[in-house]
Amino acid sequence: MTAKRKKLYEGKAKVIFAGTTDDTLIQYFKDDATAYNAQKHAVLHGKGVLNNAISCHIMTLLADAGIKHHLIRQISPREQLIRKCTIIPVEVVVRNIATGSMVARLGGAHIPIKSGTPLKTPMVEYYLKEDALNDPIITEDHIVEFALASREEITFMRLTALAINHFLRNIFHDINITLVDFKLEFGRANHPLPDDPPLILADEISPDNCRLWDKATGDSKDKDRFRQDLGNLVEAYQDIATRLGLTITEKHYD
Repeated sequence: MTAKRKKLYEGKAKVIFAGTTDDTLIQYFKDDATAYNAQKHAVLHGKGVLNNAISCHIMTLLADAGIKHHLIRQISPREQLIRKCTIIPVEVVVRNIATGSMVARLGGAHIPIKSGTPLKTPMVEYYLKEDALNDPIITEDHIVEFALASREEITFMRLTALAINHFLRNIFHDINITLVDFKLEFGRANHPLPDDPPLILADEISPDNCRLWDKATGDSKDKDRFRQDLGNLVEAYQDIATRLGLTITEKHYD
């Protein structure tokens, strides 16, 4: 099916094709797993199908809660029809628990923080989407100075990210999963609707860009299984899908 479509862009985990109309695109989820800006790579059968299903489910719940996003509908086990938008080259990260790069950057004499330390309040960070620079952390002033987004757009991204965090924490809490942190991307709709906010949520929300820990065991249910050579990544993603009430079988993977 994808061979008949015009490929516009291929990233590490997804491919973007021309859509069915001028204001739409098709987002295809690959089975590729990458870490450390693709320095580590593998193809894990079924991963793309699971990410597509989980992201569609979560995006639909967010829409019901009033969060505008680019998803129109799921059109196949690996594909979504999405609204065309211009992505802001800034990753918005929300952290509830200190781990990963935050501990590597800050853990020391002045900030003796260890992985797994709960934060007093959710923390928002911004990273430049630039693989060649390993996605460096940046400030609001950088974003404005280099015209990546306006102050008003930054405020919108921050407040929306925190609202999404509150909503997602409840969703995952109900299935005995701790939402540790996650990454969001936003875009400007190319064909805005009358009720659109300044920006809409884009990309995906899945175990690829969320850290998810089992409340009972502490086991990772996200891409850290690949980063840290823990194995069984697809099985972990399948577990998240099952807990969310999604039925995905081997036949969907092909």
